[in-house]
Amino acid sequence: MSQIPDLAGTQRDATANLRPLALPRVIAYALPAIPLAALTLPLYILVPTFYTETLGLSLASVGFALLVVRIFDAINDPLIGWAADHFRPRFGRRRALFAISLPLTAISAFMLFWPPEGVSTAWLMGWGLMLSLGYTAALIPFSAWGAELATDYNGRSRIAGWREALTLTGTLIAIALPFAIGFEQADGMHGLAALGVAVLIGLPLLGGIAVFATPEPREYSRTRVDLRAGIGHLARNRPFVRLIAAFFLNGLANGIPATLFLYFVSDRLGLPDARGPLLFFYFLCAIAGVPLATWAARRFGKHRAWCYAMLVACAAFAPAPLLPEGSLVAFAIICAITGVLLGFDLALPPAIQADVIDVDTAASGEQRSGVYFAAWSLATKLSLAGGVGIVFPLLAGFGFDPSTEAGKIQGLTALAVAYAWAPIGAKLASIAIMWNFPLDEAAQTSLRSDIENTKPAL
Repeated sequence: MSQIPDLAGTQRDATANLRPLALPRVIAYALPAIPLAALTLPLYILVPTFYTETLGLSLASVGFALLVVRIFDAINDPLIGWAADHFRPRFGRRRALFAISLPLTAISAFMLFWPPEGVSTAWLMGWGLMLSLGYTAALIPFSAWGAELATDYNGRSRIAGWREALTLTGTLIAIALPFAIGFEQADGMHGLAALGVAVLIGLPLLGGIAVFATPEPREYSRTRVDLRAGIGHLARNRPFVRLIAAFFLNGLANGIPATLFLYFVSDRLGLPDARGPLLFFYFLCAIAGVPLATWAARRFGKHRAWCYAMLVACAAFAPAPLLPEGSLVAFAIICAITGVLLGFDLALPPAIQADVIDVDTAASGEQRSGVYFAAWSLATKLSLAGGVGIVFPLLAGFGFDPSTEAGKIQGLTALAVAYAWAPIGAKLASIAIMWNFPLDEAAQTSLRSDIENTKPAL
């Protein structure tokens, strides 16, 4: 390991007094979460449907193109995580990489969401790869930036809460805007194109506000850790291993009902016209859950508050397979409860992750938030992919086939059980891992004292 060269004194001066960060600066930091959130749901749900149904590309070619993009995405995460920790311009390693990523991300989203007439699979794959690169290069330093803006236990919950509330706002926009305009016109303005224009304008604008209104966090690194030693520190960070295992299991539990939501509402409950409104209502309730999660984290501690939320979610999901056809009000109540609890899933784990990074900083001597959030991003993608990979073959084995009326009827029981009961086991396992998590407020405060009282070689 070698010492880190001296950074600009102006950066240290500007970031010496960040606790607590004023609310306007917290909001300024969180603003880019709105357009960034609009790049998740459309890419995995709306884009494949638009390119096949409206533009006429084959399912096989679109599936292959998106598979290539996802493989590239998985390789992309650790590389950008490493770069986010080792790129140190005078403007700041978090702000600079984030700012550089904004034009590529905005232009790629626009080109992907508003393709020209007669587009080929190569267009989808090419701009999909560019969007993957830009989005990852924006998200990882953005997440690391937020984790480092506050060093106290509850301050991190506050910052993560604001970011995730605006993330949910962006998700609502991504759901509402395309469906409000429609997808009929392939060559003119359509719903997906409108979303592309919104990202093209909104991401540089809101990202620019964040870059210039929010300070670069102070870096507490004392040394540089080489790749081999860094992997060793990562593997020996037991709180991180526990947290990412619990996060993966809970992500799997959330991914299964998310994958089956449209099928469950349409085929099991017989309410196809309610799918859009119920999905919107679910995410709207999640926004209300974020401030509740922040309060619960202060009252019970972050890991216990998350565990309580997962327990209530299990109880809420349990009656869903027993609902009779047409149970709109009863299922809307389940959506409201689980939507509020989604706010806990979004706000609390990233705040705990920031505490886990302190364990590594104290042990390794280098503040490597980028690498940790890259691992976090990869776990998120694997959990979502795992949900699809497990539940679709399982339903096929029970005879469920959404393309035929007979296939829909045959597998309805399996659909209901997979939608609601399969996730409960994964959530209970996640609770068992996190219940006695070692990093409470006292432990995290002690860690920060060790880190901040050891003079960095900067």
